[in-house]
This record gives sequence, C-alpha cells and structure tokens, in this order.
Amino acid sequence: MCAALALEGCRDHPAADRMEAGSTPAKAPVAPEGMAYIPGGQFLMGGKSAQAQEDELPRRSVGVSAFFMDRTEVTNLQFQAFTEATGYVTIAEQPVDWEALKTQLPPGTPKPPDSLLAAGSLVFQPTDGPVDLRDLSQWWAWTLGADWKHPEGPGSSLEGRWDHPVVHIAREDAQAYARWAGKRLPTEAEWEWAAMGGLKDPKYPWGNDPVTAAADRANFWQGVFPFRNDTLDGYYRTAPVGSYPANGYGLFDMAGNVWEWCADKYRADTYQMQTAPSEVINPLGPDTSFDPAEPQAEKYVIRGGSYLCSESYCTGYRVSRRMRSTPDSGFGHTGFRCVKNVEDAPGG
Repeated sequence: MCAALALEGCRDHPAADRMEAGSTPAKAPVAPEGMAYIPGGQFLMGGKSAQAQEDELPRRSVGVSAFFMDRTEVTNLQFQAFTEATGYVTIAEQPVDWEALKTQLPPGTPKPPDSLLAAGSLVFQPTDGPVDLRDLSQWWAWTLGADWKHPEGPGSSLEGRWDHPVVHIAREDAQAYARWAGKRLPTEAEWEWAAMGGLKDPKYPWGNDPVTAAADRANFWQGVFPFRNDTLDGYYRTAPVGSYPANGYGLFDMAGNVWEWCADKYRADTYQMQTAPSEVINPLGPDTSFDPAEPQAEKYVIRGGSYLCSESYCTGYRVSRRMRSTPDSGFGHTGFRCVKNVEDAPGG
C-alpha cells in the first residue's frame, strides 16, 4: 500500500532430479487439472541483454527441481469460487491500515486524510502526452472502490471478463488463494525457469524474436507509453487467459497481461549475495528485503510484466526482468498463478 499513497536459502534435492535446459523427462507425471508439468533443470538465472537491470546481475547458476505450475494466471471466475467458498475479503476491499502503512514510509510522513484511507486500489489512467517516466504517479490513480470485482473502480464490473486474470490482488490475497487451492506461490527461480519454456537461454518466453514482431505473442503495450496504445495485440487492458500461444511447457501469458506474485522477498542485491556453492539448488530468496528506492518498505518479487510494459518502459516481458511491491499492495495490472510440488500432487 506504500505505493498506493506515494505512489539465499536453499532446499537440497538430488542432482538427479535436475536436467539441462531444453531436455525432457522420459515420462512426465500427469499434471493436476489446469496445471503443466515443469521438468527440473539447471540454468543461468539473470539478465541476458543490454536491457538487463542492475538487480538482474550477475548471472548465476541455479538448479530447480520439477514442479507443476498453473497453465494460466488465476482468472476472475476462479477467484470468485475461492471467495464464495471462504468469504475471503481482499486487501483492496478493506480500509487502509495507517498504523501498518506508516512503517513502510519515511519517518514523519504525515497521515493522509481519512477519505484517502478508504478501501481502494491503483488504476491505470493514460496521460495526455509524453511525461517523465520516473514519476509513476502521473498514470496511477488511487481510486476508491477499485478492487478485483471493479477493476476500474465504481461502475466497472467483471461482465465479459470472467476469463481474464484477476487483478488488484495483493500478495496476501494470492497466498490465501494458494492455501485454499492446496498450492503455493512460485519461487523466483521456478518462475524464471518455467518462463523459458525449455528453450536455450531465451530473452522472452516466446524466444528471441524482437518485440516489434511479437504483438501476436503476448499482451503488452504497443505505441508510446503512457499515452498512446496502438493495441496491436487486440487488448487495451487485460486479455482473456490463453489468448496467445503457450510456451514450450504449455504455459500461457508468462509475458505480459498481468504481473505475477512470487514467494521471494526482494533485494536489489540478491544475485550479488550468492557465494559457494557455485550452483544454488531451489533458492528461496533472501531472508530480508531491501529496495533502495523505498528502504523502509518490505518488498516481494513480481514477475512477467503486464499489459502496460513496452520497450520504452519496464520491458517486464523479458524472462529475467525483476520487479517488486509491498505484500499489501494491489494494482490494476497485478495478479498471480500458483505451483505445486510434484510429491504433493495425487500420485506424486
């Protein structure tokens, strides 16, 4: 919610459980309904082009054990089934807890008016023309009454969007859904490995074809952000899940559509912290978070980019791109998908 107002441990698994990138198991286990089997493997994690950010470097060797992953981002219809079964109320549907929020802000930050602490979330609003891309507040509007059922605020609804990814989801909301579904959020390493789809070190989930030739591969911003979206991909905001080709593991929308929550805490220097052994197996991320831009706030990793990403801003559709947010923050472009350990699935 801090953004709303201002705007390595490891698990040991046998090396035999891992495979080289691009290989496939002799016989993959049957995946639970709606999920895909992701074989284990080892890869170089991190930035692989001139667009790589400092927090994507240096590249590091990582091993990941096999797991199952949702083929699509969790949809509005799926999330509704969860809320109807449990009575769960998302963070965006609750008034802002100022006592919790002020711990994420610089000391002495004044309390905003109570009217701004009512339930709401951040909604994208295009600008009238070019703006300073360092100032996110120019296109994110704190909107009272915006939540997963009202993506653009009061007056908007999910009519015609039940098969779109659910948005305005805080990490706490995603975790609650995952527990109810008997799943969990993916680690950052699992997410990046799965996004590669079995390809050899690709820049994007679809391979290395340039973004200028990929409007039919994913839902992202074509045009000049944040004021002109040419919608060559067919959608101004979210798209129905599965609207574009799956990657090599059968996963849809690993690039664009909505950002996806991961399990890991975010540190800008996570990759610099790795020491021996030379390969880390199933990394769980750092014990503490640190974002130099907001040092008081605890942040978690989000991956995959959204319908707002473009070559001029964020390039979140790159498989190695890392972003972050506080766990109680929801946006109109943030959702999630879940994973499950192979041994936890029926027959595993």
